[in-house]
Amino acid sequence: MRLDVFSEMQYPKALWGDGGHEQRLIQETLEQARLADELGYGVWWQVEHHGAVEFSYSSAPEVMLTAIAMSTRNLHVGHASVLAPARFNHPIRVAERAAFLDHLSRGRCQLGLARSTVPEWRNFNIPPDSTRGQLQQAFEMIPKMWTREAFSWDSPDFQIKNINVVPKPYRRPHPPLWQACSSPASFEQAGRNGVGALGVTLWASLEEAAEMIHLYREALRTRCEPVGEFVNDQVAFFTFVHCADSEQEAMENGAARAAAWYTSGSFTFFEAKDQFVKTAAELEALAKDPAGGGLTGQYLRKKDPNAPQSRAQRLLGRVMSNEAVPDQEIWEVLSEQESLIVGTKEQVRRRMKRYEALGIDALMSFHQVGALRHEQVMKSLRLTGELIPEFSVPRVP
Repeated sequence: MRLDVFSEMQYPKALWGDGGHEQRLIQETLEQARLADELGYGVWWQVEHHGAVEFSYSSAPEVMLTAIAMSTRNLHVGHASVLAPARFNHPIRVAERAAFLDHLSRGRCQLGLARSTVPEWRNFNIPPDSTRGQLQQAFEMIPKMWTREAFSWDSPDFQIKNINVVPKPYRRPHPPLWQACSSPASFEQAGRNGVGALGVTLWASLEEAAEMIHLYREALRTRCEPVGEFVNDQVAFFTFVHCADSEQEAMENGAARAAAWYTSGSFTFFEAKDQFVKTAAELEALAKDPAGGGLTGQYLRKKDPNAPQSRAQRLLGRVMSNEAVPDQEIWEVLSEQESLIVGTKEQVRRRMKRYEALGIDALMSFHQVGALRHEQVMKSLRLTGELIPEFSVPRVP
């Protein structure tokens, strides 16, 4: 397993102070990326969100990743992920920007695509039912734009005739492709497309993560029709990582508060209850699909609908019902199912070994979370970075 870094660029309102917080955040993020480069992390993954305020300032990741690429030498720069529906980012613009980033970084660009979620669809006037289809079309179009002198496409969503997208990427045939995955259907889609899978373990148990990895690899093995010129078969998951000299120091730094703040903030920003209901309906339709619903339908039909809920699932329901769940309880539940990697270097190593055993190719370590101070984040990056010699395979695709 390889160690990468995942960045949301968070800045809680309670710390805004004199109003210079945005410039501080940008400069601190650049400093963290330079340190990650020096320590040998594989990829710096940057999200794309709009209107997220304190939860994520990463509204122009292509600009931030360009700045990072220009100030580093070996660190790859990854979109995790570009929001693919066309009202966010038209596929032509995605192809152009990613190719430029690939040149400026001299071949270090990694491109992930995502559907986004309810509030961002609403803000950009995007019909939710159109997003999965537009994501799939973006995956199919972008590699062709990178590799053809004349590209055309004709569908209800896109009418493109004989365009030559320039520049072509620095790396030939093109940068590796990835998909943001948060449901069984998305892991299957990534495998069918022959692109890497970007997942999250924060609310998933290790057993659930293993099931998603298996579903992805089965799709790769039995259903893959690559959208690009080559298959990217790597799986990366992100989770909260905070390393300190002692467990007590990690707690005094505010690791528990940061994890709880992120959890509550994500449910608020993503309007998780509405998203959960929509995803559940999509999965139910696949399970009942007369044609079988693909590998996801098979997976869902094997699940026991009467299985008792885990403590984490019960807590999730309470949070989505707007109950004010104490930070300590959120921390205890996430720690209980090993969704977090917090503690001394030895504790972090042991937890990472558990993730490695699942077959994860890259752990996107999420250090800059909530109100953790810059110097605490830098120390966590350094201490965790000392483990890189043990976690450096496979190489970045």
